[in-house]
Amino acid sequence: MYTPRESDEFWADSYRGRAIATLNRGNGWLVYLDHVLQHNKLFATAEAAVAWLRRQIDIATAPSRAH
Repeated sequence: MYTPRESDEFWADSYRGRAIATLNRGNGWLVYLDHVLQHNKLFATAEAAVAWLRRQIDIATAPSRAH
């Protein structure tokens, strides 16, 4: 899976069938999940932004551990 470079202004891909994207706003990286801006999220690096997006999808798709 391709990971963005710090020189990229915008980066988009899919992860587990969900659309993910990052946008460099100069003061940090914004994140989009399924084309929706995730408010109050700003990351220092593109890699951190993508890791957060992938982790959110992993959490949402993890099997329930209910007993």
